[in-house]
Amino acid sequence: MSQWYELQQLNSKFLEQVDQLYDDNFPMEIRQYLGHWLETQDWEHAATNDSMATLLFHEMLVQLDDQYSRFTLENNFLLQHNIRKIKRNLQVFFQEDTIYMALTISNCLKEEKKILDNAQKAEQNHIGHIQNTVIQDKQKKLDQKVRNVKTGVQEIEQEIKSLEDLQDEFDFRSKTLQSRELEVNGLAQNEIKQEKLQIHNMKLTLDKKRKEVINKTACLLNETEQINGILINEELLEWKRRQQIACIGGPPNTCLDQLQNWFTLVAESLQQVRQQLKKLEELEQKYSYEGDPITQNKQFLEERNNNLFCNLIVSSFVVERQPCMPTHPQRPMVLKTGVQFTVKLRLLVRLPELNYQLRVKALFDKDVTEKCSGKGFRKFNILGTNTKVMNMEESTNGSLAAEFRHLQLKEQKNAGTRTTEGPLIVTEELHSISFETQFCHQNQIIDLETTSLPLVVISNVSQLPNGWASILWYNMLVSDSKNLAFFNNPPVAKWSQLSEVLSWQFSSVTKRGLSVEQLSMLGEKLLGLNNCFNDNGIPWTRFCKENLNEKPFSFWLWIEGILELIKKHLLPLWNDGCIMGFVSKEKERTLLKDRNPGTFLLRFSESSREGAITFTWVEKSPTDESQFHSVEPYTKHQLSAVTFPDIVRNYKVMAAENIPENPLKYLYPDHPKDQAFGKYYSRPKDPAEPMDVDDSKTSGYIKTALISVSEVHPSRLQSTENLLPMSPEEYGELERQLSPSEMDTVMCSYSN
Repeated sequence: MSQWYELQQLNSKFLEQVDQLYDDNFPMEIRQYLGHWLETQDWEHAATNDSMATLLFHEMLVQLDDQYSRFTLENNFLLQHNIRKIKRNLQVFFQEDTIYMALTISNCLKEEKKILDNAQKAEQNHIGHIQNTVIQDKQKKLDQKVRNVKTGVQEIEQEIKSLEDLQDEFDFRSKTLQSRELEVNGLAQNEIKQEKLQIHNMKLTLDKKRKEVINKTACLLNETEQINGILINEELLEWKRRQQIACIGGPPNTCLDQLQNWFTLVAESLQQVRQQLKKLEELEQKYSYEGDPITQNKQFLEERNNNLFCNLIVSSFVVERQPCMPTHPQRPMVLKTGVQFTVKLRLLVRLPELNYQLRVKALFDKDVTEKCSGKGFRKFNILGTNTKVMNMEESTNGSLAAEFRHLQLKEQKNAGTRTTEGPLIVTEELHSISFETQFCHQNQIIDLETTSLPLVVISNVSQLPNGWASILWYNMLVSDSKNLAFFNNPPVAKWSQLSEVLSWQFSSVTKRGLSVEQLSMLGEKLLGLNNCFNDNGIPWTRFCKENLNEKPFSFWLWIEGILELIKKHLLPLWNDGCIMGFVSKEKERTLLKDRNPGTFLLRFSESSREGAITFTWVEKSPTDESQFHSVEPYTKHQLSAVTFPDIVRNYKVMAAENIPENPLKYLYPDHPKDQAFGKYYSRPKDPAEPMDVDDSKTSGYIKTALISVSEVHPSRLQSTENLLPMSPEEYGELERQLSPSEMDTVMCSYSN
């Protein structure tokens, strides 16, 4: 889609900004008639090259002639007139200054891009605002419904008290009338009739109030049932999905406090209704009559209230923090045998009477079926303390929780030796941990159970990357926590899904995810040129099992190596955006081609499984042609000896006079090297104190500093194979040409 077409889809606010870019010198009609052609020319380079600007000027005139011919065939006299006028004006304004024309067009295209970017950001912010507003409105409505239930319970409480007072008065007057009839003879018949009439009216009022209380209680339970459905089938499921996303690096929006508040308020309300029903039963026992609404409805209401409460309690038992090894906190659900892991349970209903009453037991692969396991499926025992009592001291917010901190797995060797005949490899086997407890309610035992998300169990840390790939793939595509047969036939993923998850892998361990440009390069690498834009399906094998472009490793292992390299050696540079990272060699040359000599960029090697980084810079040949030079990539082994910023600062090539010089001047696009990397350079050590011992005198060795040097002139560097480290002979020549003070600060080393 062309930039000009995208601009025309914007609203009037941004179209006004576009309109202001064009004037009589360079009218908008040219942009309309020559839209695609204008966008495919390098106007930025033409603005600094007179011959290229002149060539593009005359080519533009030819393009306008072509448009004129088309309008002639269409007999469109008005547009022919416009073309003639535009062409005349261009010749008047720009024929003697084509550089200015190129600069004008270049600036217009850049400003258009800024307007597009601002429009897209505004739209995203608007969408995000709408989504947040919708979520907040939904939560406010649910919160109000929960509080309405609480208010309704309190109102019924007052109704029952009023009913009790009325029944007490009715009982008192009825008994009084009976005693007076027995004790007092000759009482006026009119007074007796009047008293009986009042008592009868009280009985009718009493029956009416009982019916009102029963109806209000039934309506309240109807409302509570709806809220239970929202809490259990919507809010809790959404939280579980958010937890899955957070576990694989996504946004950590997994706070349970609001859910706990709702669950607890509803549970407290149901408990209060239960007490109210008991009170109604007491009133019934004191006085009942034919057609008594309490007698007719109490059992149904009690059972319904009990079911709602039990369902709420059973659903509120969740895994708050999925199983995770403390040694790998950002990679939960991958557990290594013999290594302790932690997992935390929580009951969303916070009732003080449950404190220290629920004993939770952990069970491994409790519900694994033959379909899930298959031939050669491994079995494990849980070692450590596998029972815990839930209490309110396990968490800072006073929730009812239990945290298992010292569990570990051991494979059952007597369960049979694993064979290679099964369809799944070790890192595709999915396991689970179940947690069980019991809750006593109204003399009824209620079983509570919850299950972890599917786990991968490894026996060697080298299996961790592939194990994590399985966890990513599962949680990216599935919300079912019990689909342990998933990898018997894993579904494909769309690039739009996978690209987001890949970006999370970087943003979860650094401060920066992947940009659109970086993801585009990865998409092309995984799917081929342009295929990623069609959102094609990516098979599991392509992501994790097949070799990448004839390399002896998969796409995921390549990404994994780069992640490790960033975390251990490049984190500040990555966070500050100094590393372009994922850019193809072809794109690299396009970016550097028209930049100042000495401009360089940093990218990750495409041929290293371990993860490696290199830099490429541009030079100008005697004929003013761009030449590109890349050094052999630096791996984690080399970066363990010297920091990458120091490599950039001290990197040298041997100039024509056989004197080393640093060819790196500007970090792409135009940041002076020392400004970009200065704060990361190693600082010189403080001078030794008088009492300090000089190691060089006692050991017989002279202290050295390591730098990377290439022994050939930049003009001869055409490939990484030419960038070899300095030989001893070259070092001797360097020593003869440099002063002793210069030699004390640097010493050549291999840049393998």
